[in-house]
Amino acid sequence: MESIKKVNEKKELNGLWLLTVLILFAMLLLTSSCTDTCEVTRSYVNYEPIYTTTQEIRDGVEYLPPKEISNPGRLYFKDGYMYINEVGEGIHVIDNRVPTSPQKLGFVSVPGNFDLAAKGNFLYADSYVDLVVFDISNPNDITEVNRELSVFAGYDVYAGLWDEQRGILTDWEATTVEEAFEADCESGLIVEDFLAADFAVAERAQFNADGGSPAQSGIGGSLAKFTIYDDFLYTINSWEMRLFDISTLEDPEVGSIVQLGWGIETIFPYGDKLFIGARNGMHIYDNANPSEPELISSYQHVNSCDPVVVQDDYAYVTLRSGTECEGFTNQLDIVDISNLSNPRLHKTYQMQNPHGLGIDGSCLFITEGEFGLKFFDVEDVDNLELVSHKEDLHAIDVIPLNENLMVIGNDGFKQYSYNCETGAFNLLSTIAITNL
Repeated sequence: MESIKKVNEKKELNGLWLLTVLILFAMLLLTSSCTDTCEVTRSYVNYEPIYTTTQEIRDGVEYLPPKEISNPGRLYFKDGYMYINEVGEGIHVIDNRVPTSPQKLGFVSVPGNFDLAAKGNFLYADSYVDLVVFDISNPNDITEVNRELSVFAGYDVYAGLWDEQRGILTDWEATTVEEAFEADCESGLIVEDFLAADFAVAERAQFNADGGSPAQSGIGGSLAKFTIYDDFLYTINSWEMRLFDISTLEDPEVGSIVQLGWGIETIFPYGDKLFIGARNGMHIYDNANPSEPELISSYQHVNSCDPVVVQDDYAYVTLRSGTECEGFTNQLDIVDISNLSNPRLHKTYQMQNPHGLGIDGSCLFITEGEFGLKFFDVEDVDNLELVSHKEDLHAIDVIPLNENLMVIGNDGFKQYSYNCETGAFNLLSTIAITNL
């Protein structure tokens, strides 16, 4: 009996061992099946750069019939005429000698145009890498008379926006791409080879080329990157100021280059000084020698978008939050510049989302983007008085001149009459914007 018992125990042990082996084998099969790869399809958007040859761009300048304003940029006023930049495309020409009834005269097609300034009978505009000179003596027939080639060569700094062989990067073409990859059959996770693939998606490039006697030169808004003082045209990009001698108006000569640091945004002339707005502050330059501006001092603030206007002993600086501005501040800084070598903050007022601003006497106008347009009395800088707040419009930049306020925004080009003494503020006219 004992021998039979041992045999049975041995059989049970062998059975358990065999069962264990079978279980382990089954688990191995299951594990192996989980690591099998299957083919999966994934899709993504690919952006291919579109280049236009410099010759095609240069041949694209022409004077066309009036067209609708759809994407407005810079404002410029001269001798009763408004010149409104259509971002990247050209310049709308408007007869504004009667502000209650502005008339669109034509459109100057200028590929890659973002900024402009004028003196005498000549207007200067960027066209990607070139500076173009126009004869505006007849606003009904504006013609190109000269061109400085490749003077804004800084475009090639921005990841190949300018390629000498292919031309200028003018657009992106989006296409949906479908590709097959190996993946884990059960989890669907794509294997390492796919994970190592490069999926850099390009964002749309934002190009940026980036005074004097009112009787001779025009007036730009607070967001201007072109300005004129004496016989010089000053142009800025994100890090430098480039000068052009325009003593012969139709034939500018390339002048000196002034390194400004990074984050440069706007330029405003006042007397023989240049006030340059940067994302981290305001730079003051002595322009007594217009061919060689010299830094006097800088006023520092937190990173934000930063246009500036000046009157008497105060600079008015708006700070705006937003992705491109790298900040979270929305305010008006009034800076005491009575000592130009030591500008100091005098007082701060909270705003909603200030973009541009303009000042005329005791009237200060601030555009608040989607929050409208504000009119302040600044007779007492320690106690600004809000005279009026137009909330029913979108406002980006302004030019106040002789009790006529010119405003540009996504709603259109609007004009108001104003009076600093009485506080009157009334709409005169509107040119609508379409195809937004």
